[in-house]
Amino acid sequence: MSDSTLWWLLAGSAVAIELFTGTFYLLMLAVGIIAGALAAHAGLGMTAQIIVAAVVGSAAVIAWYFIKRRRAGDPSVRAMRSVNLDVGEILQIDEWHADGTASVKYRGAQWTVIQRPGNAPTPGSYRVAELVGNRLLVDKV
Repeated sequence: MSDSTLWWLLAGSAVAIELFTGTFYLLMLAVGIIAGALAAHAGLGMTAQIIVAAVVGSAAVIAWYFIKRRRAGDPSVRAMRSVNLDVGEILQIDEWHADGTASVKYRGAQWTVIQRPGNAPTPGSYRVAELVGNRLLVDKV
């Protein structure tokens, strides 16, 4: 069996395992293995094939790590309207307490309301952005 055939079998195995585990990093390593197969097709020796596979695979993993780190994270489940029907509702807040919270009557109960850090507590209309424990996190409308 030729070297390139072994590389292609390894690449296929890595992709199959990645499908079971759901990690994207293993797919990046499979890109490195494919580079090793292409190096075998180009007629490079086994040492050069391994070096090409290691360098390309490592570069792909590192690149994916930095791309993923730079992107904003997924929104919190607590801020999704499909999970919490309070998200998006409008509240009227007449008065804020000294500790930065407010109390409002909402859905027949008394709720504690908080704002995102750095916002000035002013009376007015606010939209529920997220449920944090038993508090409503709001944004100014």
